[in-house]
Amino acid sequence: MANENTRECMNIVIAGHVDHGKSTIIGRLLADTGSLPEGKLDQVKETCRQNSKPFEYAFLLDALKDEQAQGITIDAARVFFNTAKRDYIIIDAPGHIEFLKNMVTGASRAEAALLVIDAEEGVQENSRRHGYMLSMLGIKQMVVLVNKMDLVKYDQKVFDSVVSEYKEFLAGIDLEAGFVPVSGMEGDTVASLGVNMPWYTGRTVLDVLDDFYKEPHPVDKAFRMPVQDVYKFTKGNDKRRIVVGTVDTGSIEVGDEVVFYPSGKKSKVESIESLDGCKGNPVSAGWAASFTLDKQIYISRGQIATKAGQHPPEVTSTLRVNLFWMGKRPMVKDKDYLIKVGTAKETVRLKEVLRVIDASELNSAQSKDCIEHHDVGECVLHVRKAIAFDLAEKIANTGRFVIVDDFEICGGGIIREAVKDDQRWVQDYVMTRNYKWETGDISRDDRSEKYNQKPTLVLITGRKDVGKKTLAKAVEARLFAEGKVVYFLGIGNILYGVDADIQAGDNKNNSREHLRRMAEVANVMLDAGVILVVTAIGITQDDLELIKAAVDVDSVNVVWLGEKPSDVSHDILVQDNWELDETVDSIKGLLQTKGIIFKP
Repeated sequence: MANENTRECMNIVIAGHVDHGKSTIIGRLLADTGSLPEGKLDQVKETCRQNSKPFEYAFLLDALKDEQAQGITIDAARVFFNTAKRDYIIIDAPGHIEFLKNMVTGASRAEAALLVIDAEEGVQENSRRHGYMLSMLGIKQMVVLVNKMDLVKYDQKVFDSVVSEYKEFLAGIDLEAGFVPVSGMEGDTVASLGVNMPWYTGRTVLDVLDDFYKEPHPVDKAFRMPVQDVYKFTKGNDKRRIVVGTVDTGSIEVGDEVVFYPSGKKSKVESIESLDGCKGNPVSAGWAASFTLDKQIYISRGQIATKAGQHPPEVTSTLRVNLFWMGKRPMVKDKDYLIKVGTAKETVRLKEVLRVIDASELNSAQSKDCIEHHDVGECVLHVRKAIAFDLAEKIANTGRFVIVDDFEICGGGIIREAVKDDQRWVQDYVMTRNYKWETGDISRDDRSEKYNQKPTLVLITGRKDVGKKTLAKAVEARLFAEGKVVYFLGIGNILYGVDADIQAGDNKNNSREHLRRMAEVANVMLDAGVILVVTAIGITQDDLELIKAAVDVDSVNVVWLGEKPSDVSHDILVQDNWELDETVDSIKGLLQTKGIIFKP
C-alpha cells in the first residue's frame, strides 16, 4: 500500500436511472473495500434483523448520513472509500440543478464516471440522459455497470443486449465506455468475479477503477500563471517591472524562459521576488508568484505565462464550450457579454447553439437558438479578440470560464475545443513575430513616461468621400500642437509603398494582405510610443478583428464617419453634417477618458 502522505485521490461520479441500484453499488464498494467505520456493517444488519427487514447494502448510506452529525466523514453527495492503489471520492449524480452547475463550472470536477443500468429493466431514457450529461461534462473515462444480473439469472444474452444498445447510443455522442456485469446485492464482479458468471472473465469494478488514468498533480503539469498585474517601481531609481499572479499548474524559477500568450512574447526570469526578502526560490502550483524579466517586454493583465519547451495553450477567438446558464434572461445571439478566463476579460457573443439539455428536468437534447435559465448547452462562443486558454480535459484551471451580463455572473462552463477562426493565420505569424522580436533598452513604459502619453491606434473609417482624411489630419494637427507624438498614416501610403509588390488579381486575399501589412507598420510605430491616426475605407468587422489580431496593443479606437454601420463595433459614430472642431474634440475626449493622454 502506498504511503499515506503520497496516496492518489480520484473523484468518480456515479449516475443512473432511479432504482437501478446506485446506492447498492456504493454500499457494496464501501463494505468490500473495508472503508466502513468499524462494526457499522454488523450494526446495520442487526437493525434490519430486529425490524424484520431484509438487509440491503443501500441501507449503509442511510445509516452513515444519519450519523453525519457525529463526525463521520460523509455527506449526501460524496462518499469516500479506498483500494490498495488510491483513495476515491464518489460524487452522486441525481441529475439535479446544483450538481450540474457544480460539475460544469468546476467546483466538483470528476475524472471518471460509473453509470448504472438495471439488467432487468434495460436501457431507460434517463440512462441516455445521464450518458449525454456526462458527455457534455467532458468526462472521457467511463464504465457502465449492468447491475442486478442476479434478477435475470446471470444470463449473458441479457448483458450483451444492454451492451449493444447502449454502445450504439454512446457512439452518437462521441463517448466510449467499458461494460461490467454486476450484482450489487450479491457482490458479483464488484470486488471479485465470483462463480455465477463463468462466461465473464474481464475485470471487476475495483479493477476498472484502479485502471483509470489519474491526472498528474498540478505541480507536475505544464506551467500556467494568468498574469494578474505588472507592478512598476520608481523610488530610488528602481526600474523593476514585477509580473505577478497565482501559479495554477507547474512551477517557475530563475533562468526559466517564459512565453506569454496570446501575444507569444518571451523573456527569461531574472529574479523571483518576495515580500520577506527571500529571493530566488522556485514557486509552485497554488502559490502567488512575483518575478522580474531579463528584458523589458510589454505584457498586461489577462495574458497567461507559460514555459518555453512545454506544450503551449490554445489561442483563438472562437470556442466550443459546455455552458451552464443561471441568468434569469436567456443567453441570446447578437448580444455582448463578458467572458472571464483566468484573469482575461473580453467581450463575447453566442455564435451558435449546438445542443441543449434542461438541467432541471434532464429533458432530452433539443434544438434552440438561445440558452435559457438552467439549461446546459453545448455552443460556440466568439470572443472580441483571441484569448489564451487550455482545453478543460488537459488543464482544468485555464479551461474554465464564467459569463458576466450586466455586472452579474450568469453562466459558467468548460472549454472543449479551440475552433479555427478567420484570424488564425494572422495569430500564428504574430506569435512567431513576437517570440522573435528584438527589444532595445528603452521599454514601452519608458517611452510613455517620456512622451506623457500611451501608444494607441485611432482608426478613422467610413464610406467613400465622407471626409476621413480631413478629420484624421485635423486630429494629428491638434494633438501635435499640444505636444503629443502623433502621426497620420493614410492607407495609400501603404498601398504604394510596402504593398507595391502585391499583384492585382485576388481582391479578397489582396485586401487581407494590405490590412495585415498596414497593421504591421502600425505595430512598429506603436512600439515606438506614437499615437497613430490611420484612415481606411469601409472597414468591416472581420477587417477590424484582423487588425486587432496583428496590432500589439490593447487600445484600438474606431471612429466611423457617415451612415451607421450594421456590424462594425466602434467607439465614436459621427453622423452626416458633422462639424470638424467638434469631432476633433470628441476624439480627444475619448483618448483622455481611456487614459491615453492626460485629462486635466
